[in-house]
Amino acid sequence: MKYGLLLPHFGEEADRDKLLEGSRRAEELGFDSLWVRDHLVFEPHAEMEKPDRTFFEPLTTLTAIGAVTTRIALGTGSLIPYRHPLQVALQVATMTHLVGPRLILGMGAGTYQHEFDAVGMPGPLEERWRRVESYARILRRVWTENQVCYEDQLYRFQDVTIEPKPLGGPVPYWYCGATPASARRAVAYCDGWMPGRISMATFRARVAAIREMSAEVGRTPPTIAVIPPTSIEEDRKAALRQVDVPGLCAWANKARYWVKPPSGRFETFEDLEGMLIAGDPEDAVRECRKFEAAGCEHLVFDLRFKFDAWYEQIELLGRQVLPRLREGCGNG
Repeated sequence: MKYGLLLPHFGEEADRDKLLEGSRRAEELGFDSLWVRDHLVFEPHAEMEKPDRTFFEPLTTLTAIGAVTTRIALGTGSLIPYRHPLQVALQVATMTHLVGPRLILGMGAGTYQHEFDAVGMPGPLEERWRRVESYARILRRVWTENQVCYEDQLYRFQDVTIEPKPLGGPVPYWYCGATPASARRAVAYCDGWMPGRISMATFRARVAAIREMSAEVGRTPPTIAVIPPTSIEEDRKAALRQVDVPGLCAWANKARYWVKPPSGRFETFEDLEGMLIAGDPEDAVRECRKFEAAGCEHLVFDLRFKFDAWYEQIELLGRQVLPRLREGCGNG
């Protein structure tokens, strides 16, 4: 299994030195990847984030990170489709020539309609889903062909050639979402599937469905990944101090299509299994092993609870958690 970090590029802790120095240190400690989110008009999640609207643009941020690192993978989890796909095609292809072929393009439909309204895309949620699929088809074609002609309900262009083509071939394209439909879309046209917050029981159900659907169509299953919110301390009580368990339970109870706890409602810390990695290093190793056993291949620690202790969290995970997770796994 591979392990990554969500970068502090949003909120009050967004900071150039944290991003650049922290990324260099993450690479030194052996993390496999670094990730960014995407918003245009950022509205912080009350149960997860402080009310600071600072948000560093994701592809710009990854380019800067790529300039100060050499091997660590760089991913979006997720990019949302308010940009034109040809713009993204050129920008991402250019990035591979500047930082090397180590990008993963995670795409999702986005949570907030107001971000799309702001750029003149007032269509319903179904239209945003279609945009993610259009991106997949357009990017693959313009990254491998010249004089591309394309038309669907959303995009139309003639004789388009994008140069440079991505270094190392088309960039892996992952679907970011947690619903049954997200799993179907990942199998239909993506290279990976990556939910954010998701209960362990729901994660297992989605992985089983992805494997079954992949077998039915005769393809290798997409890469399975996850981005659980994370808080690690030497002391378990300290790790839980900044975690809003009631808020996360309230959020989980609104999630449609999730496997519910035996009680029928998310009410306790134990009910949040999978939605949260919180505790001491031993707890972190145990929770990561659960994801591994469930079929996860790439886990990204979402440290937004602890961005104020960014360097300390990197060191604790890198020195006391990663080595134990690597035990018996060769190079990971």
